[in-house]
Amino acid sequence: MEIERINDNTVKFYISYIDIEERGFDREEIWYNRERSEELFWEMMDEVHREEDFFAEGPLWIQVQALDKGLEVLVTRAQLSKDGQKLELPVPDEKAQDLPVDERIEEMLDHHFNSEDATEENEQYEGNLEFLITFKDFEDIISLSKKSDLDSIKTTLYSFEGSYYLFLDFDDELFDEEDIDNLLSIMLEYGYETQVTIHRITEYGKTIIENDVFAELRKYFK
Repeated sequence: MEIERINDNTVKFYISYIDIEERGFDREEIWYNRERSEELFWEMMDEVHREEDFFAEGPLWIQVQALDKGLEVLVTRAQLSKDGQKLELPVPDEKAQDLPVDERIEEMLDHHFNSEDATEENEQYEGNLEFLITFKDFEDIISLSKKSDLDSIKTTLYSFEGSYYLFLDFDDELFDEEDIDNLLSIMLEYGYETQVTIHRITEYGKTIIENDVFAELRKYFK
């Protein structure tokens, strides 16, 4: 995938249909299956984040151009104006004009990011006790394993496309919301959130440590 950073709030990337299929997606399904198109998008955004430190925060303006051999995607984070009300898109007008887009993909992504349904989905996710955190380097996970009060969390460690993914399952009888927030804050000092789904990780990734990740790491890396 080719990535170009336009400015602080805008990134453009190109992905070929061959690359899409190598990632386990069918070329046709991304046009009609909203769930799969969103999954592909978040996987690409994870890669953009790793390479460009671009965070997909707040409302996003997304344009998708379908080319002969792939897709070109322009993603811009909206900004609040000085009055704190109006959302502004920090993209020069000339860059936004006459950009052909594929409305099918754009509508699917727009529905996810900027609709009431998306808000409801996010609220449901916030109540979930399962989380997935990704790490660039294995050393970061080793350092995290030496922190206290982590062994009561059910954990599994995976590798997928050059990154490490830590799956966390909090027992609601052991942890309240404040406990979870505090522990996640500690973990996010070493890793970062990902939108890649655990279903994709289990299907295409490799299990490195199936249970008790932190305790197992301390056995071998003292």
